[in-house]
Amino acid sequence: MKIICIGRNYADHISELENEKPKEPVIFLKPDTSILLKKQPFFIPDFSEDVHYEVEVLVKIKKVGKHIQEKFAHKYYDEIGLGIDFTARDLQQKLKEKGLPWEKAKAFDGAAVVGEKWLPKDSIADINMLNFRLEKNGETVQKGNTGLMLWKIDELIAYVSQFFTLKIGDIIFTGTPAGVGKVSVEDKLTGFIEEDQIFSIQTK
Repeated sequence: MKIICIGRNYADHISELENEKPKEPVIFLKPDTSILLKKQPFFIPDFSEDVHYEVEVLVKIKKVGKHIQEKFAHKYYDEIGLGIDFTARDLQQKLKEKGLPWEKAKAFDGAAVVGEKWLPKDSIADINMLNFRLEKNGETVQKGNTGLMLWKIDELIAYVSQFFTLKIGDIIFTGTPAGVGKVSVEDKLTGFIEEDQIFSIQTK
């Protein structure tokens, strides 16, 4: 399975990191080894002093597809989840300054939290107006709504499938809203879609 991540999909997050607004979706990949194992804490890596949380809505692909038209994209998933794209921000900044790929900052072991709970798409009134949030130690630090995405879920599936064949079990991270911040040892991170708790992890 592949983890396909979309960067810079919320205007307010682009602004907070002082990035340029892209003309098309920014895509990067994480290996399956980046998935944080169930019931395991997130261990802050020793190669970074500034690891950030980035909460994101996830989409799980349910059938193989290539060159998918946007009008048919809804047929390729029926579950919505939530996760965290952990980012070694200090390392990422150094790589960006040199024009190098981001993988060391984004794809390290444990850098992808995939919530254990998935919501049936049919149970969601409007997938393009979905509220989600991240709490750190009981305080809301990020909140977003899929209505603020620059590219909606079906648009992303159509776009990504031009470059990568989508396979059953592939997961798309759809981008993060503003409010990203540093994690410290013994932080508790809890993610919600509307009022459904999707994950809760501890940092070490």
